[in-house]
Amino acid sequence: MHDIEPHYGWLARYDSTQDERSPFHEKEHSLFEFTEAIYGYCIHPQWDFFGSESLYLKVLYADYDNGFAIIEFIGEWNDALHNDIMHLKRNVVDDMQHNGIDKFILIGENVYNFHGSDDCYYEEWLEDVEEGWICAIGFLDFVLEEWKNFNVDWYVNFGGDLEIENWRTFTPVMLFEKVSHVLSKRLPA
Repeated sequence: MHDIEPHYGWLARYDSTQDERSPFHEKEHSLFEFTEAIYGYCIHPQWDFFGSESLYLKVLYADYDNGFAIIEFIGEWNDALHNDIMHLKRNVVDDMQHNGIDKFILIGENVYNFHGSDDCYYEEWLEDVEEGWICAIGFLDFVLEEWKNFNVDWYVNFGGDLEIENWRTFTPVMLFEKVSHVLSKRLPA
């Protein structure tokens, strides 16, 4: 896992460590020291700790004018043992929402398992976005099946036209526009 890096193709467009509104503003990342681990496996130092023992993330892009953020994850999403959704909501999402972000694109190609619990933080998150939305792309099928088993699909949009395998070829704004277009057909007006 130590060689799996967060997507760096948009780094010239956005760097969460340089964004004064980011929860990771001024965080320093080493390129040589592997200080973070998931279940004893070192992970690349560019991933950000947000309170979870088993899940890390990287804010790939935040656009406050258009109100959206793209967040990539690595690890095991474990609400049962570590209440990962609570840490995500309280330590990252709440700050972003306070700064006008109400549309979230979650990228989960490197999320290898999901253990659910209750859905109250997902429900709270969806209520808080009001006119916005939460969507997931790139999550493994068995993770999405577990999300369905725990009713996460009531709050997070995924599947169908949101399976955008080539998302890295888009600019962040192009990806946001594509997702918005898909969701405009799904969500009631």
